[in-house]
Amino acid sequence: MPGPLPAASPAPAASLTARAWSTRWWSALAFALGVMVSLWWAAADADQLQARRQAELKSHADASLLAMRAQLQDCETLIRSFQAVFATLPVVDHGSFERVYERLQPRVRFPSLQAIAYAPRSEAGGQARYVTALVAPMAGNERVVGLDVGSQPANLRAVERSRDFDRVVLSSPFRLLQFRDADARVDGITMRVPVYSRGTIPRTMAERRTRLAGSLAVSFRVSDLIDAALQGGARDSLHTRITDISGSAPVGGAPTKTAPIGTAPIGTAPIETASGREGIFLFDSHPGRKVARTEIVRRELRFGDRVWRMEMSPAGPLAAAQPVSKSPFWAGLLASVLLAGLVHSSITMRRRARRLAEQMSQRFRDSEERFRALNELLPALVLLARVQDHRIVYANQAARTRLGEAVGMQVLPHLFDDPALRGRIEAGHDCCGTIEARLHTSRGSRFWASVSISRVIVDDHAHLLMVAADISEQRELTELLTYQASHDALTELYNRREFERRVEQARAALAQGGAPGALLYIDLDQFKLINDTSGHLAGDHLLTELAGIMREQLRGDDVLARLGGDEFGILATHVKDRHGAQLVADRLRERIDGYDFVWENRNYAISASIGVVMLDDPSVTLKDLFAHADTACYQAKENGRNRVQFFSAHDDDTTRRHSEMEWATRLRAAVAEQRLLLHYQEVWPLAGEADGARVELLVRLREQDGTLVPPGAFIPAAERYGLMPMIDRWVIETALSHFDELHPSGAALQLATINLSGHSLEEDALADHIIERMRRHRVDPSRVCFEVTETVAVRNVARVSRFIQRLRAAGCRIALDDFGAGMSSFGYLKSLPVDMIKIDGGFVRDLTTDPMSQAIVRAVTDIGHQRGLTVVAEWVATPEIAAMLRRFGVDFAQGYALHVPEAVAFQRVAVQDGAAQGRAGVHGVAADPLVALRARRRASRGARQG
Repeated sequence: MPGPLPAASPAPAASLTARAWSTRWWSALAFALGVMVSLWWAAADADQLQARRQAELKSHADASLLAMRAQLQDCETLIRSFQAVFATLPVVDHGSFERVYERLQPRVRFPSLQAIAYAPRSEAGGQARYVTALVAPMAGNERVVGLDVGSQPANLRAVERSRDFDRVVLSSPFRLLQFRDADARVDGITMRVPVYSRGTIPRTMAERRTRLAGSLAVSFRVSDLIDAALQGGARDSLHTRITDISGSAPVGGAPTKTAPIGTAPIGTAPIETASGREGIFLFDSHPGRKVARTEIVRRELRFGDRVWRMEMSPAGPLAAAQPVSKSPFWAGLLASVLLAGLVHSSITMRRRARRLAEQMSQRFRDSEERFRALNELLPALVLLARVQDHRIVYANQAARTRLGEAVGMQVLPHLFDDPALRGRIEAGHDCCGTIEARLHTSRGSRFWASVSISRVIVDDHAHLLMVAADISEQRELTELLTYQASHDALTELYNRREFERRVEQARAALAQGGAPGALLYIDLDQFKLINDTSGHLAGDHLLTELAGIMREQLRGDDVLARLGGDEFGILATHVKDRHGAQLVADRLRERIDGYDFVWENRNYAISASIGVVMLDDPSVTLKDLFAHADTACYQAKENGRNRVQFFSAHDDDTTRRHSEMEWATRLRAAVAEQRLLLHYQEVWPLAGEADGARVELLVRLREQDGTLVPPGAFIPAAERYGLMPMIDRWVIETALSHFDELHPSGAALQLATINLSGHSLEEDALADHIIERMRRHRVDPSRVCFEVTETVAVRNVARVSRFIQRLRAAGCRIALDDFGAGMSSFGYLKSLPVDMIKIDGGFVRDLTTDPMSQAIVRAVTDIGHQRGLTVVAEWVATPEIAAMLRRFGVDFAQGYALHVPEAVAFQRVAVQDGAAQGRAGVHGVAADPLVALRARRRASRGARQG
């Protein structure tokens, strides 16, 4: 063991003082830098917390406003249902009125509803009177029967405004007659719609006033109505105050326009009514609580000619302000102190270490004691053992600490766990390079170390010198990284990369004469529904559960992996034929089908489609194996889901699937080589002269030999392989960058319609991208219409509604295509803020021969006009269909009877067969008035071009 160190000679006083000041200066500098960083960190943290508070408050406020609007719109649907009864039945008596009420059961959905009443119009002394005759329910509303609506000015104004404009009108708050004086709060409102005499819908105000037969009303307690709409998190987390700030406009005045959500900015001054007052107070979710004016959010809800101002502020902590004691500044300050101490310690220790090394080098050079002292300070494990008996004669401090104080009583080979390595050292094979070995301590614990053993001469005797470093943490980290590289983090199954490696090994073994097997490709059915309805947390939980269920069905050497999303793969080994693979797949499918997934009181039936490929031909590549499995799985889904499908190269469905895969490759090449083309089809008005050209843009593909490919050949492949967003973005960019060159009318083009696919609508950034492109190319948004199919819209109403509102706020128009094909069109019309609807061509095509199609087209037209929408008919193939559509009141039409699609002006050189095709398509329709109108338009277009 090393002897004591001699005392160091004292340094000159001046040198010591300079070193001390240098150390203090560097420490102070480190502390100052740390404090500056801490202050910046604390300020950034406070700003971020405040931003989170504001964002959370705005989100809650917008959700509350949407809930309120939905409640009022549902009320409108209720009263419209009663209005339809009066329009349908020749006579509505008390019995039929009660039966309709009992069937609808409105109080189940609207507990705040007081009564539904009908007051017929009568004349007395030259004045119109409205005396309530029908009331439902009668219980509790007896006093309403015989009520003269004229005795309630607020109620009467609602009757007159609904009469004049034929729409739902809310009254201002008044005292409901149903309640005794002890509960006579002024919080009653009525929602009114007119009932006209039977016949066509009156179009003018004078005709409406003449044909008014009575007035329907639904009365509510407004406080209860609002409270019902604000149930849940918003009711508890927001302090909501609602005031009716509607101005006192004269009866018969201009209708109030509906403002979009969020038009009232945070912190704006109160909006006064026409009388100069603050309005009528309606609701306070937390009476008596003071409002923090700095955190208030204001929104305006405009409905039924009334304007309600909603003031929302936190009722409790949203993202509570962080206490001063938990500010990151203190952690930064502590870190600054530690940093200063570390700098001071590092400089001091460095000087001490340097002095110590100089002293040790001076005192113990060329001596065994100096060697021992130096090794004592090393962090590595250093051991010295005799060659003859391998007895350890020296262990430094690090070795004694890690291996135990009794290490000096052991022999070197016994430290190793590996019997083969122990045998080599005992047999005299004592020299080796650096290896990784597992060592054990005298206390019985084990660890991994990097070990190097070499022969040295000490005091003229041969010894074995072992230097080792503890690498347990690095070893564990390496094993963890290796595991993560081959396993899925969520399910802990093999990932796709490892699964492909295992399948490749099976192929190689098959080529060497190994046993055949089967590759199973599993795709869960309707998994997206669970994610959309219950959230991704529920989807992740389901995947974890199914991973465990499928793992239980595996045999000894089978391999299960998660390939991505809701797709799994199984390599079934030792499956000799198709029958054996069928048994494995059926057992797995039945086990999944029998699993009942429960999440938050919801039950989901789970099933899977399984594609199977036999692994019996080593010449089939890995890429082809997975492509065949994916094709079989896709066929299983198309054949009805929850089934097993084997791949067959001779199957027609397989051929079609391969054709789609080829089209996907050709589409990518066509976009890269700029072989996509735009065509346009004109949209014609069915009544009156056109005020400008309207077109719908269509996409075509030009093959390398110049032939045109219709969209029906490649759109299914684009939808299947997720290429539609790429095509949609190409159409948007091409159309907007050449907008005035799309049609021969040039800058006089009134409206161009662009179709958007469902995959594109799932991109959150698409709306901002469109707005930015219109701004860059200076295209007026009012000249651009985006068309969304109804089936896509109803699949995700919330996402599509946000997308539509974003574009409409910029000035664009929105059309709902294929209207009527979704089977739920009328219910979704009130949720989707569109400007026009396009009747599905399947109804238009059979219009002249199918009475049901005629009824549907007429109903869609009436509903569309009732909602203030423009109605367009597609697939107009004959003049007779056009004439019938004109009689039904349809606004616009398009089809081959009116205009055959043509290449846009700036791409017309690329396609020359469009003109001949167009001339052939319109042959024989010159006798129709629409054709004459079209001829006049061509003549005017030619004059402009000339």
